[in-house]
Amino acid sequence: MIKTTLSVLWMLSGLLMIVSVLLHSPKGDGLGGLAASGGSMFTSARSAEATLNRISWSLLAVFLSLAVVLSAGWLG
Repeated sequence: MIKTTLSVLWMLSGLLMIVSVLLHSPKGDGLGGLAASGGSMFTSARSAEATLNRISWSLLAVFLSLAVVLSAGWLG
């Protein structure tokens, strides 16, 4: 029962981690930045990006710790 619950949490944390990484804004403009005016360089989205960083790192810690617990065979 607990192994099934942890497996579901492990899969859910993996999916949420994928979503949180995909929500991050790209660091560079790529080739589109050559033609852009550069006005979007300074935005007020720094706190949103910092929050996404914290969420991503927390989900990574949960994902890796559950992977260790589930693969080690400690649950029987």
